[in-house]
Amino acid sequence: MPQAQPPNKKTVFSADSEQNNSSARNKSASPSLSYYTSLLKKQSSQPSRTQQQKTQTPNEPNLKTQVDPSEEELNQKSQNYPQSQLEESQIAPWMYKPLPEEDILKWTAPSRPFKKRNKKYFSTVFIIALLISLILGFAGQLAAITVVIAVAFLAYTLSVVPPQNINYKITTWGVRIENNLYYWEELGRFWFTKKYEDTLLNIECARFPNRVTMLIGDQKEDVIKMILSEVLLNQKPEPTLYEKAASWLQKKIPLDIEE
Repeated sequence: MPQAQPPNKKTVFSADSEQNNSSARNKSASPSLSYYTSLLKKQSSQPSRTQQQKTQTPNEPNLKTQVDPSEEELNQKSQNYPQSQLEESQIAPWMYKPLPEEDILKWTAPSRPFKKRNKKYFSTVFIIALLISLILGFAGQLAAITVVIAVAFLAYTLSVVPPQNINYKITTWGVRIENNLYYWEELGRFWFTKKYEDTLLNIECARFPNRVTMLIGDQKEDVIKMILSEVLLNQKPEPTLYEKAASWLQKKIPLDIEE
């Protein structure tokens, strides 16, 4: 009978050794505990992105607060702007139905700037008018003398009689001064000026007198500017030749003499 051969110890040993080698490789490939602890320390030492965004330096501008309008401005717009909306016409789809006139802002103020004059002012105006009249009299210009007298009387009247209060309106159609309506289509740039202690609103106009002047009274300049900027351009034009001559004459011959 043939003898039974003993088991192949070599193959068994090789399988065991291969298993031991693979486990050794896995042990060597897996990182140690110290590696994880060092990694956690690094992550905890670095601040997160959300924390960096929250802790902004005071010099960095907050873009959200710069872009978004304030609640006060939005409330002013909602109070001043009209509530009516445009509707398309059923007969002519390319046109809109006409809207009635709505008041956007209205106030009451004097019709012109006024300042009480002293005696020196009237005496200065009288002397200037008298000298000009004498010069024109020697030149034989009698018609020009009457013009000088009329201008002097007008200056006296405007300085003595205070102006009346009138109604000003900014509507959906344009600007109203009492019963005079200036449509948006005939208005141009607007700007603000100071005269005496009053603030004047000036608007270019296509028809006579080519400029609309209104006293804003107790209204805020920013509110009027916000409303008019929706339609008109806020820009002060260059002074005309007449305005330059008037300012030069006012500097050379000042009439506002304080006591």
